[in-house]
Amino acid sequence: MNSDKISAYISNVNMMSRSTAKEYQYRLCSLKVFVENTYNVSIDIIIKQIKDGSRDPYDILSQYGAYLKSTKNISNLTLKQQVVTVKNFLEYYDVDVSPRKFKLKIKLPKVVRRNKEALSKEDIVNILNTCSDIRLKTYVMLLAATGMRAVEALSVRIKDLDLQSNPPRLYVRGEFTKTRSDRTIFLTSELEYQLSSWLDYKYRVRRVCYSNSNGKAMSEYRTPEKNEIDLIFSVYQSRKNPNPDNLYVEQCRSFAKTLDRMGKGTREDGNEKRREITLHSFRRFVKTTISDLGYQDFSEYFIGHSGSTYWTKKEQEKAEIFQKIEPYLTFLNVHQLERKGADIQSKVNELEGLNQSLLEHDKTKDDAIAQLSDQLMMLTVRLQEIERKQQV
Repeated sequence: MNSDKISAYISNVNMMSRSTAKEYQYRLCSLKVFVENTYNVSIDIIIKQIKDGSRDPYDILSQYGAYLKSTKNISNLTLKQQVVTVKNFLEYYDVDVSPRKFKLKIKLPKVVRRNKEALSKEDIVNILNTCSDIRLKTYVMLLAATGMRAVEALSVRIKDLDLQSNPPRLYVRGEFTKTRSDRTIFLTSELEYQLSSWLDYKYRVRRVCYSNSNGKAMSEYRTPEKNEIDLIFSVYQSRKNPNPDNLYVEQCRSFAKTLDRMGKGTREDGNEKRREITLHSFRRFVKTTISDLGYQDFSEYFIGHSGSTYWTKKEQEKAEIFQKIEPYLTFLNVHQLERKGADIQSKVNELEGLNQSLLEHDKTKDDAIAQLSDQLMMLTVRLQEIERKQQV
């Protein structure tokens, strides 16, 4: 990188987050190219000039924003983030940047907020049926039934699955969550069966061809060694340091090809790098589905948001809520959905029968009251006649 200050800053950020450090390194490399081409000096020297007063930091930040706008094909949000990263970098080296002056002197383009493509349950069913292999199908179903973030799902190990409990559960390690908090996620019966099928397929007996020491082609049947720390979606991985980030790129490409085959690979208007449907779209579907059922706080807990500090329930109560929403997060298990539907219909019929009996009971009660009222009127008339005769 040829900059001691950038290297030191990236090392410091890496202590907090490796992925953040990687992104900051990319952004500061762009700053390095801009400074060398514009001022013919290095980053280290430009910082020294700013601190001794010979360079204006606001002028550098403003010109850098204009440079990004004219040379880079990036969105307004990305441009703003890159300028803010440079601002933080300068402040790290004791360059005073006043928030008020930054706002007055550096004009950045407004961030355009676009509506995201909404997924329906039918769309997810079509995507699952179009997946070309069992690994991608399992991965997409896991996202669609749990609302997990893409890398969170790829970080799950075999030992993190508890498919024998009721309902089945999955443990997510805090190292791979955005909030840096461990959490447990409930799984649908359909997803539990799909995960079991994928693992059985992954560790199946297979025929392997290879060349022996004499160069002769050989073949034999082998069974892959199953290790509890294996990532469930990995095929080849480092035993000592499995990295889900490498899996993410591969799964994104497979998912993009699936969308193209379906004719749903449309790009976002104004941002040709991003598709309208992404792996994050399933997270929005899960949040919306659970919220529409009336479980707003549970939806925040289920997808891994911090939520309200006052919403607390026991695990058994959370499991009972999940069992109520499970049919709405089941996509291909038609028999289970039909059985759930039959149970619901039987309950509806039972309630309709009870309502009818109550209506009939109310009608009988009204008839009895009317009859008593008529009898009372007759008694009143007779009493008046008796009183009249006595007066005569």
